[in-house]
Amino acid sequence: MKEISQIVDNYRDLILAAERDIWKTPETGYKEFKTSAYMAEKFRELGYELTMAEGITGFVTVVDTGREGPELLILGELDSILCPAHPDADPKTGAVHSCGHHAQCAALLGVAAALRNERVLAKLSGRIRLCAVPAEELLELEYRAELKQQGKIKYFGGKSEFLHRGLFDGVDLALMVHTSTSFTSQEGGVGCLVKNITYHGKAAHAGGSPQNGKNALYAANCGLNAVNALRETFREKDYIRVHPIITRGGDMVNAIPETVTMESYVRGRSFEAITRENEKVNRALCGAALSLGNNIEINDIPGYSPLFNAKSMLDVAEEAIHLALPEVEYRRMDHYFSTGSTDMGDLSTFMPVVHPYAGGACGTSHGNDYRICDPEAACVNSAKWQLAMLLLLLGNGAERAKKIVEEFEPTFASAEEFLAYQDALNSSGERITYREDGSAEVRWK
Repeated sequence: MKEISQIVDNYRDLILAAERDIWKTPETGYKEFKTSAYMAEKFRELGYELTMAEGITGFVTVVDTGREGPELLILGELDSILCPAHPDADPKTGAVHSCGHHAQCAALLGVAAALRNERVLAKLSGRIRLCAVPAEELLELEYRAELKQQGKIKYFGGKSEFLHRGLFDGVDLALMVHTSTSFTSQEGGVGCLVKNITYHGKAAHAGGSPQNGKNALYAANCGLNAVNALRETFREKDYIRVHPIITRGGDMVNAIPETVTMESYVRGRSFEAITRENEKVNRALCGAALSLGNNIEINDIPGYSPLFNAKSMLDVAEEAIHLALPEVEYRRMDHYFSTGSTDMGDLSTFMPVVHPYAGGACGTSHGNDYRICDPEAACVNSAKWQLAMLLLLLGNGAERAKKIVEEFEPTFASAEEFLAYQDALNSSGERITYREDGSAEVRWK
C-alpha cells in the first residue's frame, strides 16, 4: 500500500489542479458540458480511449488487466447544485459545487492516472470501469422532464440513464467515495420518488371580478397544508420526507393565478414505504384542488432507490482506509441510515456497492458556506483510499471480489428487472374528472 500511495503522490499536482479548475465552472445535471470536456481531455492525455454518452454529458472507459475476474465500477460525479447565495456561485446560473462533486472528479482522475502504472495493474485481475457520470443531484425537474419528452434521456438520474444506455453492461460491483467533512461510512440512505405538480385554475381580474376565477395558488396552498397535516401519520422507521416547493406561483399580481407549478420528493427507506405514503400525498393534493373546484396534474417519476451498502463492501472500505491512510480517523456507522438520497441506490438493488465519505470539506453541505478546506484529504487521500479498495477487491486473483459477488443477495435479479420496476412507477395526467351532474371522479394512484 505504501507503493500505491507514492504512485498517487506522483500525480498530486494533476489531482489538486482538477479540484480547483472544476470548482470554477459549476454546472447542474445534464448541463456539465465544460466539466465533462475537461475530464475527457485529462483522461485522453493519460492515454485512455473513452466511450462518450451520446447526446448528453459523461463517459466511461475500461481497463482490462488481461486476467480473469469480475468488473469493478469506480465513479465520480460531474454535476453541481444551485445555491445563488454562495460567494463562488456562477452569477448567471447560481450553480456551485456546494456538494463536493468536483473533488470526486479530481480523485477519479488520480485513480485513472495511477492505473496507467504497470506496477499497479500487475497486482490486479479482472476489469476496472472508470466513469464520469452526470446528474446525481435531482434538481431542475422541469428541465429534465423536457429532456425526457424530447427523447434525449429516459431517466432523471445519471446512473440509471447510463445503465439504460448499456454503459454499465458487464459490471459486477461498484464503489464511489463522496466528499464530506470526515471519513465515514454508513448502512445506507433513503430513496425517493419525484413529483411534478400543476394546479389548474381560471384567470380573472384579481380586483374587479375575482368571483369569475378559480385560484390555482390558493388550491396549491391548501395542498401544502394538507400534506403537512399528514406528517404525524408517517412511521418513524420509514424515514419519510416530503418537501415540496412552488416553482411558479402566478403571472401577475392583478390576475387570479391560473397555473401554479410545484416540485417535490417523497423519500423513504423502502420502495413499499415510498409508494404507500406517496398515495396519501397525492390524495391530499387532489383533495385541495377538489375543494376549490380546480384541477390538478400530478406526474410521478422514478427518482432514486434506497441505498444499502453491502456489508462485505463496507468491510473492504474499512480495511482499505486503515491500510492506505492509517493516520486518518474513520467512523463506521453500520446502523445509521441517511435521509439524503443518491442514485448509487439504484446500483445497490442488483449489485454489491459501497458509498463511503472522504473528509476535507468545511461548512454546510448544499449551503452557502461550503468549501474544500483540505484538498489533500478530499482528493489525494480519497484516490489512495479508492485504489486500496481496488487492490483488496481485485488483487490476489480477485478472490475477494468473486466471493462478494457470489454471496450478494440482490433486490432485483438483474439491471433489466430493476429498470422495469422503475418504469412501472411512472404515473401522470390530470387527476380529477368533473361531471355535468356536479359529481367528480378523483384518481390519486
